[in-house]
Amino acid sequence: MQRLIRTGSFILLLLSGVSITAAVNASQAGSLKVFACEPEWASLVKELGGERIDAFSATSAYQDPHHIEARPSLIARLRQANLLLCTGADLEVGWLPMLLRQAGNQKVRVDQPGYFEAAAQVTRLDIPQQLDRSMGDLHAAGNPHVHLDPRRIQDIAEALLGRLIEIDPAGEAIYQQAYNDFTKRWQDAMQRWQQQAAPLKGQRIVVQHRDWLYLFDWLGIEIAGTLEPRPGLPTTAAHLQSLKKKLQQSPARMIVHAPHQSPRSAQKFARLSDLPVLELPYTVGGTADTQNLFALFDQIIASLTGPADE
Repeated sequence: MQRLIRTGSFILLLLSGVSITAAVNASQAGSLKVFACEPEWASLVKELGGERIDAFSATSAYQDPHHIEARPSLIARLRQANLLLCTGADLEVGWLPMLLRQAGNQKVRVDQPGYFEAAAQVTRLDIPQQLDRSMGDLHAAGNPHVHLDPRRIQDIAEALLGRLIEIDPAGEAIYQQAYNDFTKRWQDAMQRWQQQAAPLKGQRIVVQHRDWLYLFDWLGIEIAGTLEPRPGLPTTAAHLQSLKKKLQQSPARMIVHAPHQSPRSAQKFARLSDLPVLELPYTVGGTADTQNLFALFDQIIASLTGPADE
């Protein structure tokens, strides 16, 4: 009997030791759990926090961030988050409110420091003067695709730094140092990208959707037309014929679409217009070589300045 008791005590002590070790390791890791709605924000917050950040992206580069299912796995992730980091400007309006209700995480409610909208930190383009359903899927707060302008990324990073420090003051020194390092590397990269992209200024490009507006605004590229007759509406033969006629007066260089968009409309218009088609990575993970924000813009600039393949 005494031997049995000693054995049981040993097992209890062993289990307690495992629990203590796990707790110590968790404390040393200091992970701030971040639920990012899109890959670009998961990448940015990792730049600012490194190993202190445990970042998860709810979407991938091959998903349309407008249309995501509020799956149980996402609800579980959001329930554990310390920070919810999304684009905002109604980009996630079709699924995020439901996710928030189901998760019931008070730390990431809209009125709490744990809720952060990137688009709210910068000036937005394409803010409609009036809203009408016949005009397609317009965003009342303006075009939400702000991550495609490196200048706005810098402003968002600065605001995000403040929020990280607010919700995790113990990590202030880590966040500040990482932000300073990121800013130096980002400013250098922006200068390089602008030099490489200088020949693109004044070029005209046809797009599937106006998700490239901020990129083109930064580089001085003009949107020659969209394959969508209205934002979010499917392409029609009549619209493509009208666009072809328009381009006869003012030619375009190419047609661009993102990996999460079907290439069919672009290919169809390519046959009508004899323009090359370029699938351009829209966010982090859009190609095998775009696993962070720096690599994303490296690839975007290289693709736009190089020859486009049909």
